[in-house]
Amino acid sequence: MALSWLKGKFDEVSTNLKNEVTKIKNRDFLEGVVAGCALVAYADGVVKPEEKQKMMGFLKTSDVLSVFDTGDVIKLFEKFSDQFEFDLAIGEANALQAVSKVKKREGEARLLVRVCCAIGASDGDFDNSERKMVSKICSELGLNPADFDL
Repeated sequence: MALSWLKGKFDEVSTNLKNEVTKIKNRDFLEGVVAGCALVAYADGVVKPEEKQKMMGFLKTSDVLSVFDTGDVIKLFEKFSDQFEFDLAIGEANALQAVSKVKKREGEARLLVRVCCAIGASDGDFDNSERKMVSKICSELGLNPADFDL
């Protein structure tokens, strides 16, 4: 009886530890994705509910990002949003800086761009301003925009 309790506690601690390590390891990717989503959302001047919902849907279903608390993700998006609200140029610069942190990990960088494309198209209209912003994100990551039909 005591042995099964001890094994259960060990498994619980082990799972919690794995989740915490995953969070630390993927924090830059999370910030990059949220920053990229903010860049695309603000590209046309209007942040639409569909864009936020698409971002949250991706984060909840992503194997590497689903370990993050939804409240933390919302706070992170609000942080970038506040910077855009204060000054568009400052908001863009800070968001691009966060995006650039995944530049060396091509798989994550490509996924980030795909998510940004999905955010842009989430309201049914992936307009020119959103496409230009995703192209800028590609440039920041050293990726070819043509690979994403931009």
